[in-house]
Amino acid sequence: MKVLVPISNGTEDMEAVIIIDMFRRAGLDVTVAGDADIITCAHGLRLVPDLSIDELDADDVFDAIVLPGGSQGVDHMIQNDTLTRLMAPHHAARRLIGAICAAPMILHEYGFLKGDAAVTSHPGVASDLSVYQYSTDRVVEDGHIVTSRGAGTAFEFALIIIQRLVGDTVATRVATDIVLYE
Repeated sequence: MKVLVPISNGTEDMEAVIIIDMFRRAGLDVTVAGDADIITCAHGLRLVPDLSIDELDADDVFDAIVLPGGSQGVDHMIQNDTLTRLMAPHHAARRLIGAICAAPMILHEYGFLKGDAAVTSHPGVASDLSVYQYSTDRVVEDGHIVTSRGAGTAFEFALIIIQRLVGDTVATRVATDIVLYE
């Protein structure tokens, strides 16, 4: 299973690292695409993407695209034409999309959420998403879209995406390996 995790300067550190690490522990083929050679996350962590997001095109097919939050990083991703072009056919094909923290704003801005969509996010962007069926649940699943609240829910969020992509057994193994569950 192929997963794309786009990152930008200002991406939330914990969300990016937890998501990427958990997916790789699950054996997923993760591509980290950034809009710079070195990404400085919201709290100063520096990440080196696998490739530039501009190297991707609409012919690149992923089983899931998972968007970490961080308000500055999300703002950059909303403006990124390559991500817009890549996500439109992905969404139209109803392939899995994950968005955590402020990242559901990307889905909102791209027009991927409809009025009856169930969604959650970081409280800081909740008012912008209140036009949908907004929830304060830690993780919300609505069809092919999974949203989550923030850094504190990143493990649960990643495990649900793992579960949806490769099943309960792998998700349980990953959670057990990191002693999330005993």
